[in-house]
Amino acid sequence: MRPRSVLVLDQSDRRGPFYYQVFSGLRAAVSAHAHAPTTVYTESLDLNRFGGKQYEDDLRRFLEAKYRDRPIGAVVAVGAASLELVLRWRPQLWPDTPVVFALVEESDFARLNPPSYVTGGKVSVKFSDAVKAARAVVPDLATVAIVGAEWERQVVFRGWKDQVAAGIEGLNIVEIVGRPMPEVLARVAALPRDSAIIYTGVYADGNGNYYPPSDALAFISEKANRPIVVPAETFLDAGGIGGFVLVPTVIGYEAAKRVLRILDGEKPENIASSIVDAVKPIFNWQQMQRWNVSESSLPAGSEIRFREPSFFEKYRWRAVALVAAILIQALLIAFLLRERHMRRTAEVESRKRLSELAHVNRQATAGELSSSIAHELNQPLGSILTNAESAEMILRSTAPDLDEVKEIISDIKRDDLRASEVIRRMRSLLKRVPFETKEIDLNQTMREAFDFLSLQASARNVAFYLQTSPEALRVKGDPVQLQQVILNLVVNSMDAMAKMPYGRTIIGRTEVNGGASAVVSISDSGPGIPPDRLIDVFDPFFTTKEQGMGIGLSIARTIVLAHNGQIWAENQSGGGAVFHLSLPLAA
Repeated sequence: MRPRSVLVLDQSDRRGPFYYQVFSGLRAAVSAHAHAPTTVYTESLDLNRFGGKQYEDDLRRFLEAKYRDRPIGAVVAVGAASLELVLRWRPQLWPDTPVVFALVEESDFARLNPPSYVTGGKVSVKFSDAVKAARAVVPDLATVAIVGAEWERQVVFRGWKDQVAAGIEGLNIVEIVGRPMPEVLARVAALPRDSAIIYTGVYADGNGNYYPPSDALAFISEKANRPIVVPAETFLDAGGIGGFVLVPTVIGYEAAKRVLRILDGEKPENIASSIVDAVKPIFNWQQMQRWNVSESSLPAGSEIRFREPSFFEKYRWRAVALVAAILIQALLIAFLLRERHMRRTAEVESRKRLSELAHVNRQATAGELSSSIAHELNQPLGSILTNAESAEMILRSTAPDLDEVKEIISDIKRDDLRASEVIRRMRSLLKRVPFETKEIDLNQTMREAFDFLSLQASARNVAFYLQTSPEALRVKGDPVQLQQVILNLVVNSMDAMAKMPYGRTIIGRTEVNGGASAVVSISDSGPGIPPDRLIDVFDPFFTTKEQGMGIGLSIARTIVLAHNGQIWAENQSGGGAVFHLSLPLAA
């Protein structure tokens, strides 16, 4: 049974982004293998900056001392240089321990020719793929500038010259390799327009200054006048435009799968080494915008990173909600405008029908009062005739008394005005006019209504008493229709007292209620209203009169409601009924 522990040795510095992500992929796969917990140790050999026999001997002694009491179930070597040391140290440090490698090029695997206890995932990073990516971002590509450390330190593209014959021989290759950083920056800033840069990784420049490869790329990208094709995913964020790049988490994940199979009991010789599918076409959207590269020119299946979302993409649901809200609001406004138009049309039609109905009611009222009106007209007309005959007789005498003739003419004029006033009132009552709102004095409307019905009241032996408010009651309304309401209430009161032998009295009052409304009260001394019918008196076609139609009070209520008022009836404690109507005072 092998110990469930793994020692990971990477050839570079694990603090760098690429090797950190390799380890992250390995760590994630091991952690997901939860049914058999595994301990993972890791060491950075930093072979890109340090080397030589003495350094390697010191590393070996360090590892031997550090892990003397730690049994190791498998060793993972990240990189060809690391694998080479592990194969050399294994007999002394980890005898009989399987070895799993990662990030080893096919050419390095063939050169090392590892034994059967070694398995792992090979990578294939082709220079021709880098050129293909360069042609995608620079369609008229003629020159490729290779920027990197000395070739013996390179991890990728060390055998690029062998690939020139395989389809890239038409290009002008410029090597900016192992040069001091100031020279590198100056040369990448002066490249021709039809060129692209292929970055292989700068670990140390020609002056012996060491750089993390991503930091070096950031310096170069800032000065470069052409796009930079890179071999690793972690170089995208530092300024690379992309290319067929190594994805480090995939490399670490594939190594962990082989390790776990060995720790679970499989023999390494039964796990064949194979190429890991860790190379993906990935490009940097921000650099594409910088170099004006179209997405359509990229290789098929390319993934684009760091794309800045459009406003709609960034605020998709908010935008959808906003558009939906605007549409709903627009529909609601259209619906409300239509409803408002229909309501106005209905109100105009309703007021028109109300005016027609009120006109019919006034005609009916005038018909009921016709005998009294005829009598009221006959009195001044008869007086005019008598005075005219008297004036004619005086004028025929030999000595006419002109002063008396003047008095007779004055009486004729007075009676004529009286007859004209009766006719004016009748015409006002019968005139058919549309609903018209204006500011009126409710006291004046009450006086005109009581004056109009005074002769009818006298004929019916009804005593009128009018008590108006000492101050003007200004309301907004239609004077003809409000007068119609008062006429209906007074006539109904007179009809209610028709069978009483005596004591027929109607009292009209106007007053202010709380400074906000004007109240009109019409009370009578009749028999009152049956208590169970008080709520029905304003219903259409409800009547207590033998010849009544039951529309007078209904019309009165409709008119009052159209004026934003209220009307109600109640019985008085001393007998008789009282009708009240309340209207808002004009501002």
